[in-house]
Amino acid sequence: MEFNTKKKKRPNPSSSSPSNLLNSLPSSKADFFRLISVISIAAAVALACNLIATSFNQPEKPFCDTTTSDYDDFLSDSCEPCPTNGVCYDGKLECHPGYRMLGKLCVEDGDVNEAARKLSKWLEVRACEAYAQLLCSGTGKCWVSKDELLNNLYEDKKRDKDGSKVAIYMLAKQRAVETIRDLLETRRDNHGIEEFKCPELLVDHYKPLSCLVRQWIINHALLLVPACALFIGCILITFRVYQRHRLSVRAEQLYHEVCDILEEKSMMSRSIGGEGEPWIVASWLRDHLLSPKERKDLLLWKKVEELVQEDSRVDQYPKLVKGESKVVWEWQVEGSIGSSGKRKTNVGSAPKLKECMNSSNTQPLIRADPTC
Repeated sequence: MEFNTKKKKRPNPSSSSPSNLLNSLPSSKADFFRLISVISIAAAVALACNLIATSFNQPEKPFCDTTTSDYDDFLSDSCEPCPTNGVCYDGKLECHPGYRMLGKLCVEDGDVNEAARKLSKWLEVRACEAYAQLLCSGTGKCWVSKDELLNNLYEDKKRDKDGSKVAIYMLAKQRAVETIRDLLETRRDNHGIEEFKCPELLVDHYKPLSCLVRQWIINHALLLVPACALFIGCILITFRVYQRHRLSVRAEQLYHEVCDILEEKSMMSRSIGGEGEPWIVASWLRDHLLSPKERKDLLLWKKVEELVQEDSRVDQYPKLVKGESKVVWEWQVEGSIGSSGKRKTNVGSAPKLKECMNSSNTQPLIRADPTC
């Protein structure tokens, strides 16, 4: 029995390769751009990793020597340029005094700046206070030498227990002197010593308040003298007007009281059949109405006397009382013409008058009762 064996043909790899490659390519534009993006990201990550690895593995460059005369070293890639405010030697950096190293730079030291600011303020205060004392009392100094200021600063620094370090202090003192050179006026004396003077615009801030007030008064004396005289004159005039008004009001009040007392005295004398005296001694009436303080004011009672003399209802004449000549006042009008309205203010005087009249028929009311 014959068997016909047929060999199966195997596919040729070379014949199928182009078709497989074409099938593996993206079939659309979106897939193509997505593929490009992935490839780009991968390339960027690889490049960044390479740069990072290179920078970490790269040895640190030394600083270029500032003492060399070959300036090509500063332009080469083999060393770092020496930064400002620094000195480089043997590849190392040292910052100038008053500066500190921050990375590869030299920056100002904050402690030195703060100490220099305080010291410059201290020097300014001492120089300006000395000049201000000279302008106010004549005991200070106009020009203060640099050595004197620094010696006082040193003595004050020794008393300062919380002072800065010596290096910081020396640098701060040097900067403080440079600062006040720009702020204050400077000169050199015959021996070449530098001296400082506080400017005129600055010294006023260091004068005491009393000194400023005194100088202001002196500078404006020509205006202040007439102004003060005018002010005092206005006060005196106002006070005199007030005193006259007060005197006039009080004199009118006493005048009405005198009229009421004289009228009451006249009525009481007529009521008892004319046995009583209708007159009153003016001086006794004055002592009765005036307080001890008012008796010292002679003008007050004189004003009352003038008002009584101008009143036709009151008669004034001399009379011999106990061997002495006295001026007495007597009410001449029967009834109460113009004085009845004022009697309301002296309601309590009528009982006292009656009591005085009953106690003595020959003596006036004032002698009968001291309280009258």
